Amino acid sequence: MSQSDETTLAAMSGFEQLTALIASGRRPGIAVSLDFQLVEIDAEGFAVFEGVPGQHAYNPIGTVHGGYAATLLDSACGCAVHAKLAPGQSYTTLELKVAYHKAMTKETGTVRAEGRVISFGRRTAFTEARLTDASGRLLASATSTLLVITP
Repeated sequence: MSQSDETTLAAMSGFEQLTALIASGRRPGIAVSLDFQLVEIDAEGFAVFEGVPGQHAYNPIGTVHGGYAATLLDSACGCAVHAKLAPGQSYTTLELKVAYHKAMTKETGTVRAEGRVISFGRRTAFTEARLTDASGRLLASATSTLLVITP
């Protein structure tokens, strides 16, 4: 990324940054390696990721590693907050609590992680997210606390 690109990003709101990311078709490295992508964003604090769990995310017991679900849920929670940021603000996850409801395998198909901001303060934000399969069955859920960083 060039310095002018970084300057342009710094002048954009979080919603504008994420909208530009979706429009560009680019994905961060974690999204490439785990095969998921940001598909929807709302400036009011809502983000959706979709992915296809497969052999690339398997653990030694023959199911998708819990880290796959945690990553999608953390991404949905984080980007829900990212969508509400003013230009120059950033954030980081302070805490993520995940509950696993159903195991995933490569046969699970496309999964969807929806994250929503519950409250957004000057220094902290609270979010929740749900990971479901194409039939709407709950696979995992999460709550998260995030630190909002203002320069």
